[in-house]
Amino acid sequence: MLASGTGSNLQALLDASATGGYGARVVAVGADRDGIAALDRARAAGVPAFVRRLGDFPDRAAWDQALAAACAEFAPDLIVLAGFMKLVGPAFLGAFGGKVINTHPALLPSFPGMHAAADAVAYGVKLTGCTIFAVDAGTDTGPVIAQAAVPVHDDDDAAALHERIKVTERALLVGTVGRMVREGWSVQGRKVRIGS
Repeated sequence: MLASGTGSNLQALLDASATGGYGARVVAVGADRDGIAALDRARAAGVPAFVRRLGDFPDRAAWDQALAAACAEFAPDLIVLAGFMKLVGPAFLGAFGGKVINTHPALLPSFPGMHAAADAVAYGVKLTGCTIFAVDAGTDTGPVIAQAAVPVHDDDDAAALHERIKVTERALLVGTVGRMVREGWSVQGRKVRIGS
């Protein structure tokens, strides 16, 4: 799993993997910066953790290769980007294409980018939600794996809406990762199928 912040999605996956029958476990946590709560959560759970800071490499391509190499050391079946605030590049996707998923706090393709909740409030939609998608070379453009709806209340601001979305997102992520690992998945064009 790759993270950049508090690691609430990481904690949800750690908690789920501690229960019998979940079928998936977090083998390592990577980050793009030091001193974040996600790394503390990993260490508290006894999960190996590593940091690959962009500023420690001569360019983005070298960072991307180093990140891919660090992840490859743990031979993951699936890589979850949850709150990871960097775009992975060609070397990373070349190594793990079809095995990298991300979360987004909107019903893609609506409201891509960094300010999805604020964009939803500003647009005046009555329903938004969260998406789990297969990562491709674009920004929030990969094939949709799972989605869940969250209503937008009349008095919502971006922060309140985003907090409600995060609760739904954690549950969706835990359920989706568990199913993918237990049942397998395939990606064909824009369609992702879980199970046979």
